[in-house]
Formats: sequence, C-alpha cells, structure tokens
Amino acid sequence: MNHKAKHILIVGGGYVGLYTGLRLQRALRRELASGKVRITIVDPQSYMTYQPFLPEAAAGNLSPRHVVTPLRRVLPKVRILNGKVTKVHHDSKTVTFVPNAGPSEELGYDVIVMAAGSISRTLPIPGLADAAIGFKTVGEAIALRNRVLALFDRADSTEDEQVRRRALTFVVVGAGFAGVEALAELEDMGRDAVKYYDSLREEDLRWVLVEASDRILPEVGPEMGRWTLEELRERGIEVKMKTLLKSCEGGHVVLSDGEAFESATIVWTAGVKASPVVNSGDLPLDERGRVKTTTRLTVAGVKDAFAAGDVAGVPDVTNPGQYCAPNAQHAVRQARVLADNIVRHLRGLPLKEYRHKYAGSVAGLGLHKGVANVYGVKLHGLPAWFMHRTYHLSRVPTLNRKVRVVADWTLALFFKRETVSLGEIESPRDQFRAAAATG
Repeated sequence: MNHKAKHILIVGGGYVGLYTGLRLQRALRRELASGKVRITIVDPQSYMTYQPFLPEAAAGNLSPRHVVTPLRRVLPKVRILNGKVTKVHHDSKTVTFVPNAGPSEELGYDVIVMAAGSISRTLPIPGLADAAIGFKTVGEAIALRNRVLALFDRADSTEDEQVRRRALTFVVVGAGFAGVEALAELEDMGRDAVKYYDSLREEDLRWVLVEASDRILPEVGPEMGRWTLEELRERGIEVKMKTLLKSCEGGHVVLSDGEAFESATIVWTAGVKASPVVNSGDLPLDERGRVKTTTRLTVAGVKDAFAAGDVAGVPDVTNPGQYCAPNAQHAVRQARVLADNIVRHLRGLPLKEYRHKYAGSVAGLGLHKGVANVYGVKLHGLPAWFMHRTYHLSRVPTLNRKVRVVADWTLALFFKRETVSLGEIESPRDQFRAAAATG
C-alpha cells in the first residue's frame, strides 16, 4: 500500500457515502489507478439502503434485496470496512475504528467526510425500548412485515377475543413520511391478506396513527396533508392528532388522550437525530447536535473535513436562517457538490456552494394511491402514486437496481403479492435447538 497516497476517509455508507464514493471514483480514476489517492468507506453494513422504498418492501411490492445497493460491487475502487467509527481525532487526523468482529484500531486520513446519517430519536417512554420497533433499516421493514402477517396467523388460529384484538391492533407513532407511508402500505397489504383467512374480516383490523403535532406529512404542505388525513380516515385508520404515547409496557398502550388498549405491534417513527459518532470527537457541533457545516459542505473552522446529509447542519442558501432538511433529496444533491469540492480541494481550486431549492415531496399511500406537492403542483391518488414511483426510480443508484425494481413492479401488475410470514428467519436456530434439547 502506498502510504504517501492522499487518504480520503468517508464515515458512513448511506446516501452521502455511496454517492460521494461513486463521484470520486469517476473524478479521481487516474489518481486512484496511480496510487496517488485512496478512498475508504466505513459502515456497519456492506450495503446502502434506499429508505424511500422500505414501505414497499414491507408491503411485499418490492424484494428487500432490491432496495439495497451492495457497496463493494458499485465501488470497486473504494476500500469498504465494515464496522463503526467510535471516535474522531481530527487534530491528529485519525479515527478509532471498531470492526464488526475483532479488536479496534486507529485509521489515519488526510481528508475526512462525515456522512454517518441519523438514528431513530427515541424518548424515555416506559416500555418503548422493549415493545416497539423502528422503521429505518431493511431489517426492521421485513421484520415488521413478517410480524404483521404472523399476527394474522395468530388471530385466525384462536377463539380468544383478547388475543385476537391485541394481535390485530397496529400502532404507528409519528406522522412524517416514514410513519404515514409505512402505515398506509401495511394497511393496504393487510386488506389484501385478510381475504385468505376464514375467521378474519377487514373490520377486525385496527390501525392507529399517533402524532404529537396538529398536522401530518408536513413536507407536502397543509392542503395535501389535510387530503392525506381524510384519505387515511376514509380507509378506517384512526389518526390521533395532538396525542402522545405515554407508555407501552408489555404492549399495553396508554395515550395522552386517556385511551388505553393492547397492541402486539408498535412502530416508532417519531423523528431522527444525528449518529452518535458526532458526540465522540473534536469536530464542532451546532445547537442541534449535528456537525457544524458551511455552505461549501466543509466542517466549520477546521481544514480537511467535510460533512453532509442527516449528520450535518448545512445552512440553506435558498432560505436564509434555515438549515437543509434531513432528507434524501438534499443528501443525494449534497453528495455531488461534496465530491466535486473534495476534488477541488485536492487540486487547490476554490470550492462551490451547495445551493438547492427544495422541490417538494411525494409519498406513496399504498398500491395506486399517493400524494405529491412538487414545485407547487399538488396531486393525489393515482397520478401522485405514479409520480412517487417515477421520481424514486430515477433516484435509485445504479442501472442494475433500477431494472430489478421495475421488474418487481411489472410482476406485481400480473400476480398478487405474497402474503406469507417468514418470521422464522429472524430466529432460524430455534427449531434446531429444540431438537438438540430432546435428543
């Protein structure tokens, strides 16, 4: 290995990490080939998850393999290290790297990119850590799908009314994109699946959306938010506004409006916070605990450090006094500017400012249903659903993944979606253990 090579270390393999790596791989191909530059990405996973497609994966419209992009395949010129960065020592230009297995080590770098993304922001609610599941990873999406369908099986196989009611009550906390899309897609799937159960009817299913504020889907604006609210309520979904989850110990849900009931499925999507790696280092943070970032995507006040995406507080040039929202639209565009600025930095050229006026938002609400507000054009129903799919298909990285996603969607036009639970894959050794115990 050439130790004189300029080492670019990217912390995080999500949107920013992957897209920055792709662009640097192209822009610096000569330097990479000659050994003048080397690039490393550190991430616990060996793939990038395209999160806007998680609801469709959970509902069975897309194969879970097709919503992830394998980093090693699309970044052949980049070293991928699976593990976590636990501390950044920018003064000495090293990080503490803990691999998924084995002892920790110090990695040196010349330029660092903070792209570690975000994690679920939880609250100290009794029972939340034990009873709830998040909705940020492909593992959580598929576990949730398996859980919902397994609970249909459970309810259909018992006469006990309490067991049935608990199994068929589904609670989602948080009415942003993740919460509304996850709930809408799962309810749509449940409507299809319930037809195959002798003792279950659509009316037996209870779907509850809990939101602390007075509006849902703020990203699509008040008008489309109200339309979405009416659409969900027409489908029999209970939407509880200005309501907090007070506790959920053992699945016993208590809400701030005084209602209490049993539920075997509680999904927490009420916000995100910057990855904890930002708290364990010497990079400056802003008032929200994100890496303090300039409009050129450099870390404020230090040299040779860049940041973008959910982990970074990037000032919004098009909206003075505000920060760029933590979403895929900004992350993908920031990655392009960030990669170009790293190349400019290495070549001693002036850096460019990140400038993007938020174009609007699209959301899927189940098969053939959606809501959109893009450049002031407001749509709902089938046209919005089509726009949602078209937009996100254009944003999925690599042609390989685009083709696989389209193939899944095309098959879904001709065949009904699979409604079988494979929950056993989450604990595959249970049966073998039981057999060994009796042997």
